[in-house]
Amino acid sequence: MKKYTSLTEIQGKLAQKQLTLKELLAYYFEQIEKHQHLNAFNEVFFDSANKQANIIQQKLEQGTAGKLAGMVIGIKDNICYQDHQVTASSKMLDGFVAPYSATVVERLLAEDAIIIGRLNCDEFAMGGSNETSYFGTVKNAADETRVAGGSSGGSAVAVQADMCLAALGTDTGGSVRQPAAFCGNIGFKPTYGRISRYGVIAYASSFDQVGTLTSSVSDAALLLEILAGADENDSTVSTLPVPQYSQSISSSTTKKKIAVLKETLDSDALDPETKTAILSAIEKFKSEGHEVAEVSFDLLEYLVPTYYILTTAEASSNLSRYDGVHYGYRNTQAQSLNQLYKSSRAEGFGEEVKRRIMLGTFVLSAGYYDAYYQKAQKVRRLIREKIEALLQNHDVLVSPVAPTPAFKIGENVQDPLVMYMADIYTVLASLAGIPAIALPLGNNKQGLPLSIQLMGKHFNEQTLLSLSYSFLEKT
Repeated sequence: MKKYTSLTEIQGKLAQKQLTLKELLAYYFEQIEKHQHLNAFNEVFFDSANKQANIIQQKLEQGTAGKLAGMVIGIKDNICYQDHQVTASSKMLDGFVAPYSATVVERLLAEDAIIIGRLNCDEFAMGGSNETSYFGTVKNAADETRVAGGSSGGSAVAVQADMCLAALGTDTGGSVRQPAAFCGNIGFKPTYGRISRYGVIAYASSFDQVGTLTSSVSDAALLLEILAGADENDSTVSTLPVPQYSQSISSSTTKKKIAVLKETLDSDALDPETKTAILSAIEKFKSEGHEVAEVSFDLLEYLVPTYYILTTAEASSNLSRYDGVHYGYRNTQAQSLNQLYKSSRAEGFGEEVKRRIMLGTFVLSAGYYDAYYQKAQKVRRLIREKIEALLQNHDVLVSPVAPTPAFKIGENVQDPLVMYMADIYTVLASLAGIPAIALPLGNNKQGLPLSIQLMGKHFNEQTLLSLSYSFLEKT
């Protein structure tokens, strides 16, 4: 069976009776088995996926199937699915079974998607290479000596190696876009608050956002249409109406005003082949009739420090619940309550998670709160205002996704500063809360995927999706 790159393709085959859901699912199970060594899946849901396939096949025959019938999708292992394990790829939650489903899972199931399994990620979504997972490193299918990116590395590789049609990830500071860039996928992070976070294990609550990894812009648009919208279980979700993204992407002919963030391309850290590919993409935008201009963004050096001060502070608060008492890993040798807390947390969390909890606890502590946390909040406001000002005169901002293509496994993981600085281009959209998409730009001379990032105005995902569609898919 050939690789399917869009749901439209699969639904066409199903409608013509050239394919059944049982056959499709069997194909993806085979692919998962074949690529087991890439370590993308923490668990495959054989039983529940087969049951779903049987039910949806009947609906297809009766003409009552939902919009996602035929979509086989994986979910990142920090998204709850009732009666299935969810661990955030941590020893702390090993064996934990979700008592309820996340809103995004309920919405997938309501439209007859088949959830095939839970996907490996950096522990508690903290990492940029998928090397911090309790279940081991995810390998990049383009070069197995290289990282998949993080934290949604399993989601990116599952789509890259054709183990499912699409995947859900979460994006706190680039955790959907950067692995998509490393694996040659389309990685889409909507506006903060566009999709409910209910049932998603929290890392940094004012940044976390569910995103999608797909092989086509049309699938990204359809998934957003279904996942977005108000949710009574999440007070941070926008109540704005949800447009018919999937209908509007191909019909938009309006020429856009595109701003290239000059400092991001002029940076010495940017890989030369990535820069060349982005410059070629910019020329393509010009040839399609879009207005392209260079603009200055002079706050680049403040992005990473601001992001890590705020997210580690929120992580310190969010992860305080994992204490060996409520649920999760529990040390059985402790002689006192204090020792139970200490031992359970020390043994249950990995090194990177502990590092971020300690950093966050430090910046929130008396005497440092004003110097770090409060100041970072002020800088975040400055960044947001600067971006909003740029987006008043332009429809889309352009930058790289990552400074380099996928790096070697083990190359950077021992140096946290190098790892953190690799987020320099993705944290901008996260700090400002705006939507952003990573688009593939082919491969470099070594066969490693290259990509470009487009960012848009708050809740204007339509513009990003339609521009991406005309850039990648319109013929």
